[in-house]
Order: sequence, then C-alpha cells, then structure tokens
Amino acid sequence: MKPLIGITSDIDENGETFLKADYSRAILRAGGLPVVLPAGLEDIEEICDRIDGLLLTGGEDVNPLLFGEEPKRELGKIAPERDTMEMALAKCAVGKDMPVLGICRGHQILNVALGGTIHQHIYSDLEGPLLQHKQQADRNYPTHTVRVTEGSRLAEFASAKEILVNSLHHQAVNDVPEPLRVMATATDGIIEALESTKHRFVMSVQWHPEALSNRSDETSLNLFEGFVAASKKS
Repeated sequence: MKPLIGITSDIDENGETFLKADYSRAILRAGGLPVVLPAGLEDIEEICDRIDGLLLTGGEDVNPLLFGEEPKRELGKIAPERDTMEMALAKCAVGKDMPVLGICRGHQILNVALGGTIHQHIYSDLEGPLLQHKQQADRNYPTHTVRVTEGSRLAEFASAKEILVNSLHHQAVNDVPEPLRVMATATDGIIEALESTKHRFVMSVQWHPEALSNRSDETSLNLFEGFVAASKKS
C-alpha cells in the first residue's frame, strides 16, 4: 500500500487553509498519498497514529516565544495556531520514529520542536556578508550553492559535494539540538540541512525541493522518493 503522508498547511488572511500544489505533486510523484492537515488541527495523537509520514511545509515566520525570545522588529507575520499544531505534530512524529521531512519553515520548526533556536532575521542577527536568501528569481530556479556533508543521507541523494538550491527565507536555524546534526551549509555559513542521528528518517532542508522537482532536479526527486520509501509500512 502507498504510505499516507500528512502535509501541514498554511492560513490566509481570511483564516482559510491553503497549500501550494507542488507539495502534493512531489509526494504523488514519489509514490505516496498526500493528505492535507489544516492549520490549527486538534487530535494530534490520533492524526499521528493514522499517517505514515509527516511533511512540514514552508510558510510564514516562526514565533520566537517558542524558543524563549521576544519578537524583534524585523519579525514577519506569524501564525500561532499553525505553530502550536506543527510543534505538537513534529514532537509526536519524532517520538514515534515516524519519517519526517521539513522544508524551509518546516526545517526551522523541526529544529525548535526538538529544543533548538532560530535566527529571527539573518541580516540583523549575523555579521559579515550574507548571500541573497530571499531570491528574486522564480521559486522553480536554483540561485545559490549548498555544501553537503560527506557521508550524510543528503549526500547519497545528491551524489555531489555541492548542489544548487532555491532560497526563500530570512529566518534560519541557529542552535541545533541533539539528535540533529548539520548536514549542509550555504557558502556564507547558513545552515541548510539537518538530519537526526537516532531516527530512521528525520530530515529537513532550508530550500524548496518541491519547487525544484518540477524541473526534474535529481537531488529533489531523490529526497522525496527516499522520504516516501521510508514511510512505507513493513
């Protein structure tokens, strides 16, 4: 049977749930069955029991109160209902050793859910020259280089020490908790990928592979196929 992949969604200004179709298309292409999880969803434990894998998607900023900081002036729009649901889902999924894939905001929320922190705004939080991490090109096109850690699962998917990725963020992972490890960085040092060393498949990336998969990007396709394969019931 195809694994059931729960995909978190966003909330618009009218309180309506929405999700970019690229996420579901990427899961379908990789052999999974996507199910959209509305932001603010309750019954987390029951949902966790019914899905086979969890995809934490991109979106607005993460509330800094979740990692013990006050909001800085550069903080963008936040969605507390979504934060609460995704934090609970991430903790539940990791606790059950369920495959988890975090993308962009999902990369950050996974880190926070496991006890880490994020930079609220890299251009004020960090010193030195930084790349353009909120690209002006269409999201389907890669715009900067990422260096992949040798021996990581990501390296297996990429089959290269460096890959090109797209970039649509101004927040970034800061302190990384156990059992997560940094598995890729941008050339300016921004953390671009995390993997758990204690779970069968817990990964996150700062870029948007669901958009790059539209261009048949090999690393992106391998990433989704690996996630879906790990989510299949034995």
